[in-house]
Amino acid sequence: MAYTNAEQKKLIDISKAFLVDPNRLNNGKIKEEIEVLKRVIVYHEWRYYVKNDPVLSDKEYDILFDLLKDAESEYPQLVTQDSPTQRVSVDIVEGAPTVRHLTSMLSLANSYNAEDLNDFDAQIRRLLKIPELEDVEYCVEPKYDGGTIVLVYENDQLARAATRGNGESGELITHNIKTMRSVPLSASFSKRNISRVELRGEALIRKDIFEEVNKMRAKNGEELFANPRNAATGGLRVKNPKDSERRRIQAFLYQIGFAADDNGNDLLSSFKTHDETIQMLADLGFKVPVVERKVCKNIAEAAQFCKYWEEQRDSYPYEIDGMVVKVNDLRLQRLAGSTAHHPRWAIAYKFKAKQATSKLIDVEYQIGKIGTITPVAKIEPVQLAGVTVTSISLHNEEFITSKDIRIGDTVLVERAGDVIPYIVKSITDIRDGTEQKIVFPSTCPSCDTALVKHEGEAAWRCENPKCEAQLIQRLVYHVSKEAMDIDGFGASYIERFHELGWINSLPDIYRLNYETIASLEGFGVKSANNLREAVEKAKMNPMHRFLASLSIHHLGKKASKLIASEISSVFDLIDWDEARYISIKDIGPTVAQNARRFFTDEENIQMLRDLESLGVNLEQTEEDRPRVVQSDSQLNGKTILFTGTLQQMGRKAAQQLAEANGAKNISAVSGNLDFLVAGEKAGSKLAKAKALGTVKIISEKEFLALID
Repeated sequence: MAYTNAEQKKLIDISKAFLVDPNRLNNGKIKEEIEVLKRVIVYHEWRYYVKNDPVLSDKEYDILFDLLKDAESEYPQLVTQDSPTQRVSVDIVEGAPTVRHLTSMLSLANSYNAEDLNDFDAQIRRLLKIPELEDVEYCVEPKYDGGTIVLVYENDQLARAATRGNGESGELITHNIKTMRSVPLSASFSKRNISRVELRGEALIRKDIFEEVNKMRAKNGEELFANPRNAATGGLRVKNPKDSERRRIQAFLYQIGFAADDNGNDLLSSFKTHDETIQMLADLGFKVPVVERKVCKNIAEAAQFCKYWEEQRDSYPYEIDGMVVKVNDLRLQRLAGSTAHHPRWAIAYKFKAKQATSKLIDVEYQIGKIGTITPVAKIEPVQLAGVTVTSISLHNEEFITSKDIRIGDTVLVERAGDVIPYIVKSITDIRDGTEQKIVFPSTCPSCDTALVKHEGEAAWRCENPKCEAQLIQRLVYHVSKEAMDIDGFGASYIERFHELGWINSLPDIYRLNYETIASLEGFGVKSANNLREAVEKAKMNPMHRFLASLSIHHLGKKASKLIASEISSVFDLIDWDEARYISIKDIGPTVAQNARRFFTDEENIQMLRDLESLGVNLEQTEEDRPRVVQSDSQLNGKTILFTGTLQQMGRKAAQQLAEANGAKNISAVSGNLDFLVAGEKAGSKLAKAKALGTVKIISEKEFLALID
């Protein structure tokens, strides 16, 4: 949507004509005049929301908008999907269904300085065999701190919008995205022969607008938003699109993830550079980074540009937490490919963590599931990188001693990577003598048992297995996603049911009276039944999950899987000595000693028998069994990816079968992919594999023949 000077002058003149004579709509050419008025309003939205350079007052814009709305109300047959009035739905969205993205969204690897960027450049050169004397061109743009959005346009119309979600699927948020006037409802992709395209961007609230929004909320007695990022990401998911519109969210577009013609042919490869794709989006009327985006001739220039914007960060109108450095040449991007987690051709340059000072008020001590005592600093609330921080882990006694941290100290706090709060140091120069040294407890704060610290360990621990604080943490861990994964059974339920005397051991989790739960305040029959179903489902978990859920010190998920593959029943471990554990590759003496101690304790054995009698699976399942790989398998050591709909089995079963034959499943098409198994309706992954030319594309039948 690039406008020439002549076009802009004409649209401004038409705007003035409508403002001077609103009755011109009634000149007998209502359909034509409505189309003209829509174009005028779209132009002014572009000037205001994309260019940040309006040529009308808010009042004048509202007059034009109301004029269109009234005309469409009188002639509803003339309302079109891309009309500016259709941005806000009058309906309340009752739910947010999930939709699969056309292409997977991966995370970015991080860098923090010029040396990291040089390493990234060296890696690109090694991967693509580029000589040292030859420059690699990079496109550098802001790493916005907002909510990621995925837009799909079909036949030039905005078809749907979604959040990033898990990278594969996201929540459908089309109604809310339509409220953003920086997102065109239609765009002329067809001029490039593109009939279907997926765009990626970031939803943001400008810093000054965020302050205005919060002032209005304060005036209305509403809860204030913590920061622009939270306000933007929350606004994407609100049920009423009008609530989203009030937050005045804007969207920057930064990537085309997929582009195809009517026949599904990949058109992304028709572009030469990433910068070219972004410029096309700008020409079509999308908001894209302009002065803050630069094509750099080499990594040194890219590093310099990143450093410049790190210094300008606070003056930039939007929250950014770094820059993104991308190989500009799209052909080189395709050759570089991706890992399972991130593209190899891009990296995030993270700005230094923001720091602030606060006062340390007190230290509390948390007790973990295996009795580890963790000191937690309570500080005066401080805003740090957009988040209010009040608690910070002090890790252990040695950390406190080495930094000479005292209660009453003014401390320098930062968020490492803008995520984890961390105390850098105490500011000792301003101590006034009232500060108190932190005395680490010698007994457990919960059960008063003497604490112990084993040789080679930094943490003090309570070794009383009956310690109530430990018990609660073990129960919480048992139901968590990392262990038995009992859906909806969170820490608050454990704590509440424990206070009521209903849960005092692991078997109690499986003895709950759901009729009684349904009568509790905040519950009901439906929520109680949902909990019952989740608990019953968890009983059928594979044995390795159960082993991991027992909170045996150092026995994590990996070790649990290794042990589960060697036994038919959990009770087999009663007869194992330490040597038997150590005979398994990757199981060490510490795990062996701790597991041996657990499975020779009579109380623990009785607990296991109670769990078995309650229907909890303690037997080896198919998922636990070791997978035997034939050395002569044609898939042994190869990477494989399944796409489309398989006819003879589900995708998970096919992946397990491939893994059993020595293959490694990966999630994206790249130069590292050996086999792509294409089922029916295979889409962009098939197109990308064909474009690469290095991937062997086979059918489901051919895949089965390979492993026959």
